[in-house]
Amino acid sequence: MKKSNNNDLRKTRDLLRPRYVALPIAIGLIAVGTMFWRDSEQFDFSLIQISTTSIGYFLLALLFMAGRDFGLTWRFRTLTDHDITWGQALRVNMLCEFTSAVTPSTVGGSSFGMIYLTGEGLNFGRSTAIMITTLFLDELFYVVACPIALALIGWSGLFDISNAHISSTIRLTFWFVYGGLSLWALILGLGIFVRPSAIRSLLINACRLPLLRRWKKEAAEMGNAIVATSGELRQKSFLWWLRAFFGTALSWISRYMVVNAILLAFAINADQVMVLARQLVMWVVLTICPTPGGSGVSEWIFKNYYGDMIASGSLALLLALCWRIISYYIYLIIGICVIPSWLRQWKRKRQKAKSNGINGQETMQHPR
Repeated sequence: MKKSNNNDLRKTRDLLRPRYVALPIAIGLIAVGTMFWRDSEQFDFSLIQISTTSIGYFLLALLFMAGRDFGLTWRFRTLTDHDITWGQALRVNMLCEFTSAVTPSTVGGSSFGMIYLTGEGLNFGRSTAIMITTLFLDELFYVVACPIALALIGWSGLFDISNAHISSTIRLTFWFVYGGLSLWALILGLGIFVRPSAIRSLLINACRLPLLRRWKKEAAEMGNAIVATSGELRQKSFLWWLRAFFGTALSWISRYMVVNAILLAFAINADQVMVLARQLVMWVVLTICPTPGGSGVSEWIFKNYYGDMIASGSLALLLALCWRIISYYIYLIIGICVIPSWLRQWKRKRQKAKSNGINGQETMQHPR
């Protein structure tokens, strides 16, 4: 267990290395700079009119991001049965967001979430159960929300843009990823509520295929975690699940509405329901983005996907940069500030637990 503790600390400390933080920033700035350079001749500065109204909408965007963090903090509090404080839950959320910002979207913050929850005093088994539940709730939200968006906006509203090639690429990627998310939600649901041992066998056998063999170890660990935690999760009440899903829905919808607020500042004629629905499509597509935090790709998709709603491509790119500053770069700054103090606290607790003859990772409690 001591080796596991040291590995967890090393993994978290590695996230602060300059290359982890600098890489997503560099990718994003290079992508934005390149797109600005290509559109420089078409840029019309008269389209940027700063007023009290536009400033108000940018403040509203910040408020929506606060709503997103409140939703995820609420969810962590619910999933831990209020065994961690609001401050601890917020810290875990910020740490997970920082991890998502410096790792590819396929990795995300969930892979480190168990470490962060363990550092707040929960044992590793329970922390694993909580992060599996967050995965299930996130996928369930996508599975439910996408058909609603399609019913409200229609096929053309979601996918028809001026560039037919980009439209086709976004559409095909969306349905491919949505199918995968639906399948993953089904597997997690069956593993939690019906046949955990069967799902474990399915994951292990699937990763014996040549293309999936590299994830065999991770699949076995995930399967074992599902079996170990399904009993506890099946005993939770419907109200408990409803509260957790409320926090999930609040966080995602608030995240999407950041773009609504930004576009209201400079594109007041845009269909706001369509803006919201297209955010859902964007985040589904970005789920498989290979760059850290979706850097570069996010800005490119925003510019082309929302370009028809905005006066010019250059203005769309500028708004994309504003969106990323509010919803992404701010978490890089917060993470850089939070992780060092969190690591120092965890080290102190481990040393104290060791001096008392207690296994630090499983039993230590974070001071409230």
